[in-house]
Amino acid sequence: QVQLVESGGGLVQAGDSLRLSCTASGRTFSSYAMGWFRQAPGKEREFVATINRAGDYTVYPDSVKGRFTISRDNAKNTVYLQMNSLKPEDTAVYSCAAGISAARLRLKSGDYWGQGTQVTVSS
Repeated sequence: QVQLVESGGGLVQAGDSLRLSCTASGRTFSSYAMGWFRQAPGKEREFVATINRAGDYTVYPDSVKGRFTISRDNAKNTVYLQMNSLKPEDTAVYSCAAGISAARLRLKSGDYWGQGTQVTVSS
């Protein structure tokens, strides 16, 4: 069992930056690929970023590519999402997930999910 807790969300202005963190319980964090997802009101969950177990392979959708960066620190059981040049359309609840592979996470197939943290970007 893996428990995930996100933090770092908040209210920012367009163009600002935020760094989200997701800390996992347990000793098996490095066994999982990790991903970030977001869901805005009335919309489906959207894939935002994924990183493999070693941290040397990442994937992003075009909507965030070049602005968001996912990274992980296996010694701290934590995955990060650095978000730069934020836009109002980035407003959503951001959740992290742990899964078997980055490829499956890209398809929104995660084994464990966090509760999420709200990110609001004002114009």
